[in-house]
Amino acid sequence: MRVEIRDVEKIKLKNPVIIEGFPGIGMVGTICATYLTEKLGMKLVGYITSTHFPPISTIHDYKPVSPARIYASEKYNVIVLFSEFVIPSEIVFPLSERIIEYAKDSKAKAIYSLAGIAVEQPSQKMHGIASTDAMADLLKSKDVELIKEGATQGVSGVLIAECAADGFPAANIMAETGAAMDPKAAARLLEKLSEIIGVPIDTKPLLQEGEKIETKMRQALTKMKTMNNNYQKMEDNPMYA
Repeated sequence: MRVEIRDVEKIKLKNPVIIEGFPGIGMVGTICATYLTEKLGMKLVGYITSTHFPPISTIHDYKPVSPARIYASEKYNVIVLFSEFVIPSEIVFPLSERIIEYAKDSKAKAIYSLAGIAVEQPSQKMHGIASTDAMADLLKSKDVELIKEGATQGVSGVLIAECAADGFPAANIMAETGAAMDPKAAARLLEKLSEIIGVPIDTKPLLQEGEKIETKMRQALTKMKTMNNNYQKMEDNPMYA
């Protein structure tokens, strides 16, 4: 199974930070990633493709684009990766491997996966998993509580395990959430990320426009799912309409 990363525009970055926000619990990571690309004025620099991804493109600002995209900021030396669909399980491992390869090619300083962790009564607490001792020390210094025992899944879960095996600096940072879509948890997580990577991130608009962002993202995900289901039905029955 192949996963390709294709460049749209080349920009110069020196030891950038890579932030990953693929869909997961509370959609926290994806909300964070999309918000960062807009508020930091990031450029579309590439997209991720695989034959195992849904055969769908999205339209943004009148332009057709891949639903799995890469943005970058020269000003803040940051790269953001995310998708507008849930990554199929069979492609999670090769995608994680490709992201690590991309990080090494970019001479990245570290990879940060942003996500939510499900709890009945969410608090302000941040949880983390580190791939190296140095990263663990950094997270602890920023009041991120390291998880001693447990399990994690999806792209962020496989990615952190592969980075640990490879000795590559990476961290999963997770905000507590009890919602299916949680902009408030995303805002808390971005505030913590700002402390860790030293990039100013204004989360006030995210808190103020939380419901609007939640509705927009929910509609996008529902549309993706519906389109993919319809496409599969057409494959099974060409007369489907």
